[in-house]
Amino acid sequence: MGLKRESFYCYEDNMIEDTTREDWQQRAIAFLKTVSPFDTLSDEEYSILSKTLTEKVFREGTIIFGQGRTAIEGLYLIKSGSVKLYLKDEHGTEILKEYRGKKDYFGALGMIMGTKANLNVEAAEDTRCIVVPKKNFLALVHTNPLFSVFYLKSFCKKYIHSAHLELHKKRESTKAEGAFYLFSEDVGSVMKKRPRMCLPDDTAQAAAEKMAKYRIGSLLVKSESGNIEGIVTDKDLRAKLIAKGLSSIEPVRSIMSSPVETIPSQAPCFDALFLMLQKGIHHLAVQRAGNIVGIVTAHDILLLEGRSPVFLFREISAQTQIEGLYSLPKQFPRLAKTMIKEGVRANNITRMITVLNDRILDRILGLLIDEMGLPPVPFCWLVMGSEGRKEQTFSTDQDNAIIYEDADDVRQKEAARKYFLALGKKTVAHLAECGYTLCKGDIMASNPKWTQPLSEWRKIFDHWIFSPDPEDILNSTIFFDFRPAFGKAKLANELRSHLVKRTTREKVFIHHLARHCAEARPPLSMFKNFVVEKNGEHKGCLDIKTKGLAPFVNFARLMCLDRGLVETNTLERIESLRQHEAISDEFAFKLREAYEFQMHVRLLHQLERVENGKQPNNYINPSELSDMEKYTLKKAFLLISEIQSFVGTYFHVDLG
Repeated sequence: MGLKRESFYCYEDNMIEDTTREDWQQRAIAFLKTVSPFDTLSDEEYSILSKTLTEKVFREGTIIFGQGRTAIEGLYLIKSGSVKLYLKDEHGTEILKEYRGKKDYFGALGMIMGTKANLNVEAAEDTRCIVVPKKNFLALVHTNPLFSVFYLKSFCKKYIHSAHLELHKKRESTKAEGAFYLFSEDVGSVMKKRPRMCLPDDTAQAAAEKMAKYRIGSLLVKSESGNIEGIVTDKDLRAKLIAKGLSSIEPVRSIMSSPVETIPSQAPCFDALFLMLQKGIHHLAVQRAGNIVGIVTAHDILLLEGRSPVFLFREISAQTQIEGLYSLPKQFPRLAKTMIKEGVRANNITRMITVLNDRILDRILGLLIDEMGLPPVPFCWLVMGSEGRKEQTFSTDQDNAIIYEDADDVRQKEAARKYFLALGKKTVAHLAECGYTLCKGDIMASNPKWTQPLSEWRKIFDHWIFSPDPEDILNSTIFFDFRPAFGKAKLANELRSHLVKRTTREKVFIHHLARHCAEARPPLSMFKNFVVEKNGEHKGCLDIKTKGLAPFVNFARLMCLDRGLVETNTLERIESLRQHEAISDEFAFKLREAYEFQMHVRLLHQLERVENGKQPNNYINPSELSDMEKYTLKKAFLLISEIQSFVGTYFHVDLG
């Protein structure tokens, strides 16, 4: 029965008027055959199920489930109408609103977990439901693989989402003014509609007059044939026309930016901001169904407490002295804090941190090259480890190297060696001043061993692959996640191609990596309790980076090296493996959710330490987590055993 709010009715309709029980059963089964995964049942299963079904009707406004109060005794399949699912906070405010309609369901989570309703379910209109009794539903979940996959996958999504909610509750409840748009609104909702146009042969003066008339900062440049050829902004007028002393009758085509970067109207504002930061631009054309429907600027998106990521990016770019960069990374946690409060997934937070870190590095190297003069030969600065995977948080040391073109002669070779070693030492020192910890293993460009020409890097990689020892295996787990961060990316791409050719052919090395990967054990005891440090500084804690996240990182890297896939980010690797059918959709889903939940726990832990004036680390205390967080984290750790089994079978590794 429903929980009374005002007047309502709720009745079981085992026999509808003017029909027999048998006729009703047939109609109920006919409905089930249109609902996944019930449409996969056998005739025998339908026959058994039909004898147990009931039908319930709820008037609009009926509270069907009460949060924390209702014991769930069946799966409710919506035959007509709709329901609203929500939570209430301590002030009575509704949150987590979701609507479900015809052929949707509710009640599965509580039955699987053996708990009372974890949220309120209210009839949004007069609603009719077919109810599958708890006993029969659980029997199907336990005996029918399709049912278990369908509902457990759905359960996993909802449970992890709920765990994320609990994590968010630990942060401040008030939202930064304006921050909502960045993560919750799509580009179409903040763009300037009906973008103004000009022709390529219009004069710059005419373009400026049009901008002034409509009080806008940009015009799309449209050819007579209707193609968008570029964009001209007020900045273009200042930098490319006035600053260079050109005539106001210059054609727009000579000062416009081309091609125009575009973004779908349904993309979240975060993606627009991310693209702007990557490209170093402030305007994007907004597309819908292949047509340009608006313009969105960095200014349109938001201000975060009076300070957006765009402004922070600009402040980094505006520094003319390296020392001016030293304090800026200290502002990154505040940005991450706002993102976490908005419920942003960990992967997007680390992507943003990566963009800002890359910009710091870019500015340091740019200013140093101005100081030292141009390099003797082209080079590329490599970032590796978590920064190479775009997964850097607030507690990551430096892992970097330099790769440069082979010199033409002995003299140039020596000049290059001296120049890049000096550049490496200065850059690493400045990064340390910015707060990026020195690598304890000295895997940095300041070490002559890791500042080499392309030919030497090929030899180093070949040695690790063809004659590996334990240290080589360790190095490979760091170096093989490299990506170009500054300079000539072609050098890094050539080294990546060389690596792919070697690893896809040399299976002995892959087998070594597989054995290393298979050695990981979940940090759980026989009785599924967390295995924590017994004494010392981190007593009662566990290292979520090495014990929890590393097995996922190592697995994704191993599989991609074996398959010749070039991605470095762990989640991108998992998705690439799924697309290439190296792993199943279901396994990929579980890996992604488990990995990202751990990343979120890690970020929250580090942010809390930063706010308390402590050095961020990776040691979390499980006793400080809620029951839901503990449960979800244990589920994530248990997946490490599945990784072990997969590696053992796939690579024929003896798990001992």
